[in-house]
Amino acid sequence: MELDVRNKGTIPVSHHPDFSQQGYQVIRELGRNHEAGRIIYLASVRKSQQQVVIKEFSLVNETADWLGSKAYEREIAILQQLEHPRIPRYIDSFTTAENFYLVQEYKNALDLGTKRSFSPTQVKQIAISLLEILVYLQQQINPIIHRDIKPENVLVDEQLNAYLVDFGLARRQSAKIALTTLSAGTPGFIPPEEQFGCTLTQASDLYSVGAILICLLTATRAVNIDGDSGLQFPRLGNHLNPRFRTWLFTMVQPNWKDRYPNAAAALATLRLIPVTGNASVIDILLAAIKLKKRTAMFAFAVLGMVGVAVTTLVFSQQGGAAQQLEENKSLIDFQ
Repeated sequence: MELDVRNKGTIPVSHHPDFSQQGYQVIRELGRNHEAGRIIYLASVRKSQQQVVIKEFSLVNETADWLGSKAYEREIAILQQLEHPRIPRYIDSFTTAENFYLVQEYKNALDLGTKRSFSPTQVKQIAISLLEILVYLQQQINPIIHRDIKPENVLVDEQLNAYLVDFGLARRQSAKIALTTLSAGTPGFIPPEEQFGCTLTQASDLYSVGAILICLLTATRAVNIDGDSGLQFPRLGNHLNPRFRTWLFTMVQPNWKDRYPNAAAALATLRLIPVTGNASVIDILLAAIKLKKRTAMFAFAVLGMVGVAVTTLVFSQQGGAAQQLEENKSLIDFQ
């Protein structure tokens, strides 16, 4: 019988896989992905007692995409090139008759899918820690887009340090994405451009980060998905500083061009923003400046129409009846 994530760690040790020949001893199951048929174990290295994570891929379920690579092959290829203290490093891999196993460094931290509550200040600290990881990924010679940032893939320890895991869907920015994996992430956290098969950018992962932060601030599991109106984000509390609210909504703009261009820009802005408190005059001005382009263009258009109307009124009063008749004739001709 399948073990649900809520019951993780309750299976007797005798039911765990035997990895003694590979040099590992399973301690307990950390969780499993029912749809993908993947299981994650906490284990120890028999020689050193170092704790590691062993990720199981079913060879039956793992099929190559149109580029000929499988999820675990792509994940290993990327992990072997990364060296960041908050990205669990690749250690080993091995194969059995039915499964492939990926061994990674273990981080003593819970994922954000675990029910916990954080204050706005703590959420900001988590956001900064997570964005620092994305800055590292995006500063690679060929930037890396994670493509599956969701609460379950972000671990947070007691010091509020964030760790990013599961690079199975990650891609280099220049790499082509197989049609079968265009929208393979988690609904509610996938950026709109990925859902519609558009080109991904360094702003794509920012959408997922913003969605997670909004969920943390509103104590919700995920954004609501309405078939008619698309994604509906929970309402943020009025206790949040307007600049912080503006920053959050910039992160989750449907059009990637309206978000921050990359993690570095989003991080630099966030560091200077208070998360709570009333808006100062400067806050209000900054929020007004960051209005959507279409809102600003609409405002300019309205001002332009008012200006034309005032000018027309002045000239009509000064030009007399003859000029007014001529303007009326021109208007009739235009219609």
